[in-house]
Amino acid sequence: MPHPLPRFDLPQRSRLPLALMLSLLAHALALVAPSLLRPPAAPAKAPPLHAQLRPQVVATPSVPELELPPEPPPTPAPSPPPKKAAPPAAKTWTQSVRDQLVQQQNSGLFYPAEAIAQGLEGEVLVYFIVDTQGNIAAARVEESSGQPLLDDAAVRAVRRLRSLPGDAPQEALLPVRFRLR
Repeated sequence: MPHPLPRFDLPQRSRLPLALMLSLLAHALALVAPSLLRPPAAPAKAPPLHAQLRPQVVATPSVPELELPPEPPPTPAPSPPPKKAAPPAAKTWTQSVRDQLVQQQNSGLFYPAEAIAQGLEGEVLVYFIVDTQGNIAAARVEESSGQPLLDDAAVRAVRRLRSLPGDAPQEALLPVRFRLR
């Protein structure tokens, strides 16, 4: 028969403090060991970049100053020819848009009858694109009036615009107002 291992009997009073110390040592080792085995921390990351699109600013070319030759001495003027009527001034694109929207209103196409019956008023900001012939190629609501009926009417009215003058931008924002009188 093999020889039994010696048995260490501790007095009853010393077992509890020994158990508490061993437990404390085990818990401390469990807390400290992972931080000792962990690789060094990576350097702090740079904050994420934030980009923001801004509208393109188109610089207007500066107008060169004209140098005029000195005026010749006045000569007697012959009798003036009869005056002709001055040609009408060319409309700007905004005047053309305003006139076309007024024509739509006069023909009953602008303000929906249902919106009038409900007493709806508001302003819709419509974004539109003009093609090379001066017609509206696309239109959408950029900022709503809060009334879908008015928003749809504004987009339809802008899409009906035709033959805008050559000074019309390729794309623009147009406020369309619906007011009851």
